[in-house]
Amino acid sequence: MQDYEGQQFLVRESGRWKATPLFLALVAVEAMDIIFAVDSVPAVLAITRDTFIVYSSNVFAILGLRALYFALADILPRFRFLHQGLAAIIIFVGTKMIASEHFPISAVTSLIVIAIVLGVTIAASLVFPRRGVNPKAP
Repeated sequence: MQDYEGQQFLVRESGRWKATPLFLALVAVEAMDIIFAVDSVPAVLAITRDTFIVYSSNVFAILGLRALYFALADILPRFRFLHQGLAAIIIFVGTKMIASEHFPISAVTSLIVIAIVLGVTIAASLVFPRRGVNPKAP
């Protein structure tokens, strides 16, 4: 089947049920969620041996990541400099991971740095909005 059928996952053609491309996309996304969960279990097991914490943290991560993605996708266009702030946070976290053996940084310090970067980029976005864009518009 090569036709898109709107928001239908399955359609009936010639008396037979056939999957649409939307169904295949859903299967691919859910398969990646499962791979992510299975891949994350050893990383959490390196921190704790409590299997309840390992599996429940992965379940909540999977459930929350998609919602977080959609929230972030909605928020990013509203703040001009948030892309750069998120890039700076990723660079900070990566550098912290690489240098952690020689220069340990506490979790509290990391949270403070992340909060400051987010605060500065959001404030800068409010002070210097994009030209020609109504900042009050959704």
